[in-house]
Amino acid sequence: EIVVGYVGAAASKSILLGLIILGTSSFFVPLEIAHPFWMLTFLVLTAVTFSLLGFIIGIWADGFDKLQLVPLLVITPLTFLGGSFYSIDMLPPFWQSVTLANPVVYLVSGFRWSFYGISDVSLGASVAMILLFLAASLATIAWIFRTG
Repeated sequence: EIVVGYVGAAASKSILLGLIILGTSSFFVPLEIAHPFWMLTFLVLTAVTFSLLGFIIGIWADGFDKLQLVPLLVITPLTFLGGSFYSIDMLPPFWQSVTLANPVVYLVSGFRWSFYGISDVSLGASVAMILLFLAASLATIAWIFRTG
C-alpha cells in the first residue's frame, strides 16, 4: 500500500505535467501523434518507471547528498545516452549493443514510435524491456522492505 500510494502520486503528477507540456507545446508546434493510444501507454509506463526509481532512491538515501548523487551520476547519463537526441542507428555496432542495455532507450524509442511511427527498437521489445525494468524495480523495493 505504501508503494502504491507514493508511486501512484508521483506517477499521477508526472502524467499530468506531461499532458500539460504536450498541450502547451501544441500552441507553438503543429502536433500530430501517429499512435495516441501508445503515446498514453508510454507516458504511463515512463511515469511509473521513474516514480519507482525515485522511490528506491528515496528509501536508500539517508541525506540530500545521496539524494542528488543518483540523478547526477546515473539518471542524467542514462538520459543523454538513451537516444533522446540521436538515433542509436548512428552509433557503431559495438556501441549500439552497449546502448541497448540502457532502459531509457526503450522509453525514448517507444515515444518516438508513438509520435512519428519510426523507432530504433521494435514496439514489442520496447514494451517488454520497460515491463522487465518495472518488475526489477518492484523486486528491488520488495527486497528493501524485506531486509530493512
